[in-house]
Amino acid sequence: MPMHPIAQALTKFQTELQQRATLVAVSKTKPLEDLQIAYDQGQRVFGENKVQELQNKQPVMPDDTEWHMIGHLQRNKVKYIAPYISLIHGVDSLRLLNEIDKQGRKINRVIPCLLQVHIAQETTKFGLDIEEVRDILLTNGPEKWPFARIEGLMGMASLTDDKEQIRQEFRGLKELFDQLKAEGMFLHTLSMGMSGDYPIALEEGSTMVRIGSSIFGARNYT
Repeated sequence: MPMHPIAQALTKFQTELQQRATLVAVSKTKPLEDLQIAYDQGQRVFGENKVQELQNKQPVMPDDTEWHMIGHLQRNKVKYIAPYISLIHGVDSLRLLNEIDKQGRKINRVIPCLLQVHIAQETTKFGLDIEEVRDILLTNGPEKWPFARIEGLMGMASLTDDKEQIRQEFRGLKELFDQLKAEGMFLHTLSMGMSGDYPIALEEGSTMVRIGSSIFGARNYT
């Protein structure tokens, strides 16, 4: 029996990445059947960008599935995912960080987070600027948010065909990541790179890539 296209694509990425970076299979808009195929192929980390989809899928998938929130997260939705979310990629404001810490404190659970840095030239993308990141990590210090554990940075490059621009955006984020570590911050995750630009992200030092359409096919937007 021929291998299912999802399993085939996933095997390619698993082989390509190996120990280089963690693969987040971006399953947003995809049915549970597709997630199960990926799970059966050994994938355990899945990324969703809507809280409602997480609430629908999380109770049905096996218990060892890791759920990553990769989209823009509204503060009033944090409480719904706080009990089980494995990593929140898009902490793009101080108010959101405060809310994650508040909800984690309520249930006595530390919630791992990444600070989303605005590296793209597009104004439509969310994210903190470099000074805001430095203020959170160096001026205030992570100990201010004991239930929102900051584990690294995340960034999304510009949607452009200019590969050199993408490379420079990723390189700048990696330089910031390294600078913060050199200044004493315990950061170990750098999430950058998606289906269209992950090879560049890997070359520039990404430790986590978010791959959706290249595994599951085109999105099912309705």
